[in-house]
Amino acid sequence: MFESLTEKLSKAMKSLRGQAKLSEKNIEEALREVRMALLEADVHIQVTKAFLAKVKEKALGSEVLNGLNPSQGFIDIVYQELTAIMGGSAPERPLEFAAKPPTVVMMVGLQGAGKTTTCGKLARYLKKNGNSPILVSADVYRPAAIEQLRVVAKDAGVPSFRTESQDPIVICRAAVAEARLKGWDVVILDTAGRLHLDETLMDELARIKAATTPTEILFVADAMTGQDAVRSAGAFHEKLGITGVILTKTDGDTRGGAAFSIKHVTGQPIKFAGNGEKLDDFERFHPDRMAQRILGMGDVLTLIEQAKDKIDEGEAERMAQRFVKNQFSLEDMLSQMRQVQKLGSMQKIMGMLPGMGQLKQQLETVATDKRMKHLEAILTSMTPAERRNHQLLDGKRKRRVAAGSGRPVHEVNRLLKQYLEMKKMMTQMNDPRFMKRMQAMAGKAGGMPGMPNFPGGSLPF
Repeated sequence: MFESLTEKLSKAMKSLRGQAKLSEKNIEEALREVRMALLEADVHIQVTKAFLAKVKEKALGSEVLNGLNPSQGFIDIVYQELTAIMGGSAPERPLEFAAKPPTVVMMVGLQGAGKTTTCGKLARYLKKNGNSPILVSADVYRPAAIEQLRVVAKDAGVPSFRTESQDPIVICRAAVAEARLKGWDVVILDTAGRLHLDETLMDELARIKAATTPTEILFVADAMTGQDAVRSAGAFHEKLGITGVILTKTDGDTRGGAAFSIKHVTGQPIKFAGNGEKLDDFERFHPDRMAQRILGMGDVLTLIEQAKDKIDEGEAERMAQRFVKNQFSLEDMLSQMRQVQKLGSMQKIMGMLPGMGQLKQQLETVATDKRMKHLEAILTSMTPAERRNHQLLDGKRKRRVAAGSGRPVHEVNRLLKQYLEMKKMMTQMNDPRFMKRMQAMAGKAGGMPGMPNFPGGSLPF
């Protein structure tokens, strides 16, 4: 979502390199670039002015401390203000829960923002965290809306509430009573939307709020709509008093201005972000981590959380043992590729590693998603016996694998060459003398802070 902004902010910081001190002149030059970057990202003009004023106030006269150069000092100030403008430090729990269950979560927003899918994503998230949510469709106007929610609920592995009534207020009230009776601790209300704001919609939502007393009222905002999402959020907040925002479609080609402006307009935090079409493409919104991503610092914590959640721990342990015993086969290579693909695209993974954001454009020669698919096609075109024992792959078999995968023979050979190089490297790594040398180098360099330990060892591509 913020790739363009990240690129422009990086250019803005270059103007401060080589300066001994932050002065009004060099700060103005950098802020001019930052201002253009924010406005081009569709950040509201008032938000941009407030942000720049705070950055300038903090930066003026600040001297380089503890060996930091002006560029690093300025980046630190920008990071702090980016974090503040997007919501500050994230609370320990993203949702408030009622003292006496069930907790009612009312989802509101305009039609087309992805509200129904987001209800399913939130339900899936809550279920993973030990809650027992139920989905309720209060949209009696849109054709097949109730059936759509039922399908989404089934995919999320949670129940959905149905009744013969066509009155949204009656439906919601009955659902809360049913949840209280049957022990569901979270009721997620998927309310109706409109293509534009109108009084009829707002009045209906106000009556649902009065009938169910929701603990959370979450505005679902389409990140692709930019300032339109901000204006809608302001209108919903004025009428209903929203408690938070969920941004959808953050993986799309959007400029990201809504993420900065919504908090400023409503005073309410962005709590979650949807970054794909699958129900698992949903994560907590951490302003500090997002600020790190925008400034090219990566987001290792989120990457580790996703790895723990999506990578099979038993499989990772088994793979690690095979690494140690130098038994790594092409079958293992295929398995590890599929494990890593669960984390998302390689571009996304690279963007979350510190200092790697600038290398994403070079992925065409390293490990693009297209290349990953080609490697998987080659490996799956081999027989299980061939994957377990690469020496079976003679010229005739290689031609068969190439034909089966739709890739040229030289790509099959290149894959085998990479695999053999990995085997050789593993042999060296298992040599005690090699490990002693590495430990000595790490000791002299003071270690490698900030580098995560990924389940399953190093990446094979």
